Amino acid sequence: MQGELRSQQWFGKEGKDGFIYRAWMKNQGIPADEFKGKPVIGICNTWSELTPCNAHFRELAESVKKGILQAGGFPVEFPVMSTGETLMKPTAMLFRNLVSMDVEESIRANPLDGVVLLCGCDKTTPSLLMGACSVDIPTIIVSGGPMLTGKYRGKNIATSDVWRFTDELRAGSMTEEDLNVAEAGMCRSQGHCAVMGTASSMACMVEALGLSLPGNAAIPAVDSNRKVLAQLSGRRIVDMVHKNMKLSTLLTREAFENAIMANAAVGGSTNFVIHLMAIAGRIGVPLDIQDFDRLSANIPLLVNLQPSGKYFMEDMYYAGGLPAVMNALRAHLHKDTLTVNGRTVGENALLDATLNPDVISSMEKPFNELSGIVVLKGNLCESGAILKPSAASKSLLQHTGRAIVFENIEDYKLRIDDPALDVDETCVLVLKNVGPKGYPGMPEVGNMSLPKKLLEKGITDMIRISDGRMSGTGFGTVVLHVAPEAAAGGTLALVREGDMITLNVADRRLDVLLDAVELANRKAAWTPPSHDYKRGYVHLYINNVEEASQGADFGFLKGSSGSEVARDSH
Repeated sequence: MQGELRSQQWFGKEGKDGFIYRAWMKNQGIPADEFKGKPVIGICNTWSELTPCNAHFRELAESVKKGILQAGGFPVEFPVMSTGETLMKPTAMLFRNLVSMDVEESIRANPLDGVVLLCGCDKTTPSLLMGACSVDIPTIIVSGGPMLTGKYRGKNIATSDVWRFTDELRAGSMTEEDLNVAEAGMCRSQGHCAVMGTASSMACMVEALGLSLPGNAAIPAVDSNRKVLAQLSGRRIVDMVHKNMKLSTLLTREAFENAIMANAAVGGSTNFVIHLMAIAGRIGVPLDIQDFDRLSANIPLLVNLQPSGKYFMEDMYYAGGLPAVMNALRAHLHKDTLTVNGRTVGENALLDATLNPDVISSMEKPFNELSGIVVLKGNLCESGAILKPSAASKSLLQHTGRAIVFENIEDYKLRIDDPALDVDETCVLVLKNVGPKGYPGMPEVGNMSLPKKLLEKGITDMIRISDGRMSGTGFGTVVLHVAPEAAAGGTLALVREGDMITLNVADRRLDVLLDAVELANRKAAWTPPSHDYKRGYVHLYINNVEEASQGADFGFLKGSSGSEVARDSH
């Protein structure tokens, strides 16, 4: 049980210190009795009009406040940096670690007994959770929810269709006018992407980890039940403070394993790997990239959602949401793992079965036997690379082809549609220097668009390899997160045009067909790429970011500094 509330180290003091702490807060019209032993609950808000996925969070925060007040808590809302996936350049991923630092220090520095994390857009969920883990006070997560399914000329559409529309435009089968009509119907409401992209995968991740109330992941942003869940979460965090239910209590090794299995079942984003690795590093749970392959190997794809299927997050909600998925998975889960509602995973999993087996299927009759994340090893990725088999073409899962090499993203954009490019559908597209250090920030460019001349022939997929990431809304036979990355001197840096590359998913291998002597000679002649980042956060990032296979966190941020503040300012 909770002893003295952490906030009383501020508000419970007498004399000058207590006077200062309380008096300036009272200029907001707060009665004196609010400071006398009520749990102070921070609402960590990533609202921003530059983060459209989170633009409704002012209103959502009000629902959280209602719940906190009803439970006898003292709510205080505070902002942190917000990472909008669609607008931020060069990539939102560059700033994930920065946001985590903002969150960590904001929580630790202030008189908070517990915190509600308002998360939505892709990087806001892992960054807020990473920061909170490094403080380790009672924490609950409320996701913003997906937007309603888009509409285009009588058809349902969502973010995954952007990639199809782009290729159709380049191939001449779609006009700019068509694209404008689709654009007007894509984002019909507040909320994040309406498919099982990274934002939805992160919402499923935190629910599977036991850090949100059941049902959190799939409720649409504009459904009144999203506000109900936010209000109930506000009530619950007060009780969690009284019971001292900290993140380290919930985030056990078993909780991480449950999340990996759930991600396989929902067909979650490849970005799940890099974010879960970083979260595990903050809370101190040993996790290896191979765990993602091993734990998802026997879990089929149960959820029929884009980009691996045809339905949308709205449909998943109507079919029972993640609770129905966990129900179907219950024989495989660690059922004794505790969750924020005070029940175990096993107890929660008994509550809801699927309401539509065409959207959420069973283990006995899964939507697709292929699921999860495949972890590749080989001389091209000695520290690992990943591939999402449910989004790939079966015919390409074992393939040898000639490398078409792009040294960086600018080289790719310059040459990909050049009619003189010597490429056919059997080739392997290789993109270098888009990893954590190389870009910097590891952008979502791994699912490279195919050469225009192949699109015009009707080719829709090729093997693509890079040290970058792919949007969770993307698809194709795409090998990602190659480590060590090219900018760090990995073998990827040594690949040349015309080299033969073999992908063998069944054997978990990715190799360039060069002998050790040739690779050694090329390595001796290699020089690292230069960059112009001599100051500021980007300089800090390049010099401290770890490989993708380790979570791309900063080494000095791993672990926890706890919630204690060593010095008093007054």
